[in-house]
Amino acid sequence: MAAVPHSIAESGRRSSSSHRANLSHGRGGAGNIGTAESDLDPISLETPTIKSEVYTTGRGGSGNMTKNNDPEAARRAQDVVGNPRRESTSSSHVGRGGAANVFKPSADEIEAAKRENAKWESAIADEEPRQKYMEQCREGWERNINVLLLLPLPHPILPHPLEQLSITESHIARDVVLKAYNKSVIDFRTISLEEPAKSILKPFLDAENAGTLRSNSPRPPRLARVAYDVASENKVFQFFETVVDVGAGEIVSQELIDSKHHAPLTMAEFDHLVKAVWESQLFKDTIAEFNIPEGFEVVVEPLFQGLCFAQDTRNGNPDSNFYAYPLPLIPIMDARTRQLVRIDRLATGGYEDGLTKGTNSKDIIGQCKTSEYVPELLENGTRKDLKPLNVVQPDGPSFTITDESLVEWQKWRFRVGFNFREGATVHDVHYDGRSVMYRLSVSEMTVPYADARDPFQRKQAFDFGDGGAAADGSVTSSKNVVCLHEQDNGIAWKHSNWRTGRAVVTRHRELVIQFIITLANYEYIFAYKFDQAGGIIVETRATGIVSVVNIDAGKTSPYGNVVSPGALAQNHQHVFAVRVDPAIDGSNNTAIIEESHPVPFSPERNPAGNFYEIIQTPIKKSQGVDAAPMNNRIVRIVNPNIRNPISGKPVGYKFTPPATQKLLAQPGSIQARRAQFAQHHVWVTKYKDREFFAGGRYTLQSQDEVDGVSDAAKRCDDVENTDIVLWSCFGLTHNPRVEDWPVMPADIFQLHFKPADFFTANPSIDVPSNHNLASALVNQNKTATASSSCCRDSAPKEKL
Repeated sequence: MAAVPHSIAESGRRSSSSHRANLSHGRGGAGNIGTAESDLDPISLETPTIKSEVYTTGRGGSGNMTKNNDPEAARRAQDVVGNPRRESTSSSHVGRGGAANVFKPSADEIEAAKRENAKWESAIADEEPRQKYMEQCREGWERNINVLLLLPLPHPILPHPLEQLSITESHIARDVVLKAYNKSVIDFRTISLEEPAKSILKPFLDAENAGTLRSNSPRPPRLARVAYDVASENKVFQFFETVVDVGAGEIVSQELIDSKHHAPLTMAEFDHLVKAVWESQLFKDTIAEFNIPEGFEVVVEPLFQGLCFAQDTRNGNPDSNFYAYPLPLIPIMDARTRQLVRIDRLATGGYEDGLTKGTNSKDIIGQCKTSEYVPELLENGTRKDLKPLNVVQPDGPSFTITDESLVEWQKWRFRVGFNFREGATVHDVHYDGRSVMYRLSVSEMTVPYADARDPFQRKQAFDFGDGGAAADGSVTSSKNVVCLHEQDNGIAWKHSNWRTGRAVVTRHRELVIQFIITLANYEYIFAYKFDQAGGIIVETRATGIVSVVNIDAGKTSPYGNVVSPGALAQNHQHVFAVRVDPAIDGSNNTAIIEESHPVPFSPERNPAGNFYEIIQTPIKKSQGVDAAPMNNRIVRIVNPNIRNPISGKPVGYKFTPPATQKLLAQPGSIQARRAQFAQHHVWVTKYKDREFFAGGRYTLQSQDEVDGVSDAAKRCDDVENTDIVLWSCFGLTHNPRVEDWPVMPADIFQLHFKPADFFTANPSIDVPSNHNLASALVNQNKTATASSSCCRDSAPKEKL
């Protein structure tokens, strides 16, 4: 193909839809300017579906660009640029002097161009700074201006403000910090994109969505937030967070984090701590007490409430389930000095033993039983009667992904982000050109355990806030972290006209953005689901292996359930917090509590007793509220400044707060103080930059929730007709079953956001009705014929 020059002044709105782009290239003067229209972005033309114009380049001083409407000239141009998918109607090209002409380069010229372009491709692959490879590009243009370039040039447009940091940008952020501290010892924890302030980002997004973005439009700076430790003179590490402008290579801000807060531990630290445990003679002596037989190896789980287990290695399978053999001890490590502080002995008794410790048997392994889950270790293997069920899309998916993160599907348009703290995030959500949400994310989750025996009162995971990433500032690229797919979810809508016998039905198709996190024994599956009727679902699934501790043979416990001999699965809760930054036709929104109440008999209002009334109460100050299923309590998020032309009500979306159990730990307990966000089902707060985390910025070994949603609500901000944030908290009180072992079936929770007077009709009414030959409409008092049987003749004719 012909490589078009990439000094492109375009709107920045890249999609598969046709749009116009300005192109300039040439030597001397102002260069050559023209326009192009293509089904593909000119930035990434590769055998494009040409709509109207083809660009070529030729010799010439200043060069002139003209438009040729001659189809024959267009066909000649195709001889140069390759075969488009359908015939072009015109071509624009650069010629000698003033007149335009098309030329075909020789084989030697083509090879020379390939060699030069290979340098540019290498520069892109290595992610060298743009200035360096653009200098290479300019040198190539000088040497090969007379040769038609055959490969795409580097993308000169700056990354989108919400695009992930590149490897180059991450290295720049790291190097800026290193330079600031000269020879100090620095231990990097995370380097992540610092999202621009909303006041800066929103005008950019508005221009992008309106199609008015230009190459010279103001762009938010590319910022990186760097978390790291610095060793002081007395070798005590101090925790810092620095924001770096990677474009300018400068520090924007720097914060020394209070010593009462702890940085998330990293995988490298876990490895160091496990190694240090095994180097401790105290640990070796303690393990020896349990008479662990040959063929078993001790596994140290390096978590914030870490336990120890024994793995049966006799089967030679590294995936053998070591959780089936819990040991009654926890080594306590100093994460800074990497020294073993002590070993906590665990209670293993039952109802009759209360909080007493020391009842455990020395034969820990003998009282437990192997419990495997990997297919090759199952005693009876896997089922043999399951036939394939394949989901195929012969024409490919209906969604497109452009500009690294821009997703377009069925009138939806949004961007997908990702960070180490929240996982996948969704930004700038629009439906059919109308704004719905500014940002959507899973903000936090906590898992407090209900075993009253020491030291389990501190067994409380904050699975998002406690995690970490690389420890030395090295940057790696991970693929397939976020999964996008479409799925069928049954019937979307249906109606049968009983008079004519005609049925119209559409399928409920969803676009799913999914990510999965594994936190030692547990797995959590999170998904954002978009449907064709304007609905959004946030779904959480809890699966994996329940956390178990040792229990004496033959005993039961009030603190959990025995799921396997010697293994007690402790009672616990999972509380999730979803953060919703709405933008219902704009940023000025109001949250309204809506309830349905019965009305007493009254001659004036309810003479027959069948009337119930809807009571709406706008939330005026930041606060927390709870679910009320007996009153059908829903939360409406409306834009009070825009009315639906049909109903006359404010346009909006609504959701029903899941009526799940709130945190059961006593107020004033350390578990309750650390997870104040779990006190209410819904919080409404005023937007504030960087206020992303319901449980606060730092949760690791915290004593209280600091700068979380509870603190935000205490500001008592005005939240009516302004920029607000809603936080939905819900979860599972998990009292384990034997059926949860060895791996629990997924528990599923969904939070539904539905349009409420946002549209003027069912927005999915135009979804095609796909006729299924296996479906049949059976009229009342009539028997379906063989030709209309839902089973046809493909199924065995057996009696049911």
